[in-house]
Amino acid sequence: MLGTFFKMATNLFPLWSVMVAFVALLRPEAFLWYGKDTITFGLGIIMLGMGLTLSPNDFRRALRRPKAVVLGVSLQFLIMPLLGGSIALLFDLPKGMAVGLILVSCCPGGTASNVVAFLARADLALSVSMTTVSTLAAVVLTPFLTQFYAGQYVPVDAWALLRSILLVVILPVTLGVGANRFFGKAAAKVSVYSPFVSVLFIILIVGFIMAVKRDSILEHWQVLTGAVALLHLGGFSLGYFFARVLGFEESVSRTSSIEVGMQNSGLGSALAVKHFSSLPLAPVPCALSAVTHCIIGSIIAVFFRQKN
Repeated sequence: MLGTFFKMATNLFPLWSVMVAFVALLRPEAFLWYGKDTITFGLGIIMLGMGLTLSPNDFRRALRRPKAVVLGVSLQFLIMPLLGGSIALLFDLPKGMAVGLILVSCCPGGTASNVVAFLARADLALSVSMTTVSTLAAVVLTPFLTQFYAGQYVPVDAWALLRSILLVVILPVTLGVGANRFFGKAAAKVSVYSPFVSVLFIILIVGFIMAVKRDSILEHWQVLTGAVALLHLGGFSLGYFFARVLGFEESVSRTSSIEVGMQNSGLGSALAVKHFSSLPLAPVPCALSAVTHCIIGSIIAVFFRQKN
């Protein structure tokens, strides 16, 4: 019974994101207690929770459908960084916003995509496989794509970004997978609640950044919202379009759309806070991204369900 409650609460993640965004802007003191130093810790908990839900079977499943997995991961790291860099130029974004938008566009798919894939009646198992593989690929691709697209704005230390991703993403995920492998019964009990805990930490990260940067967000909300919304709309649309053009079935195309359109905004936020502290606006597009892709993803999920 309790597990069902937490599962329902997790599936309402898009609603929580929107509510947190409004509360953070109206009452920033509600989230200022969380603190900048705890963002990395929160991201580690999110990644650990992801690892606890993974088993060797998930990786074997990915190997059984290599074309579909490669499709999603390739489009993720080809389309989104190109969109992020192009939109930053098109909107002539201030340096901090441009770097933040590019950074989040270079991040892998997030665990929120799995929730939206479930709601959209897409291929949930494939979604988990795509998220897992893109997270592993992000160790190398995120730092160097960020350096390539954002290097024109500020010097980007790709190796420092790589070390951070290893520490706050790969290490917790590996620990989670190991715990699931060797302490399966205990991990199974914990993994019932870990998705909800991950959602909780994601909205805390989003709430804190939006509260801290409230004045900047309100000052630039039009260009910020336009740029971030265009980024994710482009990802959702092109992810679906290219999958269909390449001959993949409807369920794979839906999953590709969701995986490409939704980023690990928590990772983007943590990296922005740690590595671009000289650019106060850099974390803002990352936090706004988490809210925006949840709203768009929820609308698309409803559309796909009705299409069934």
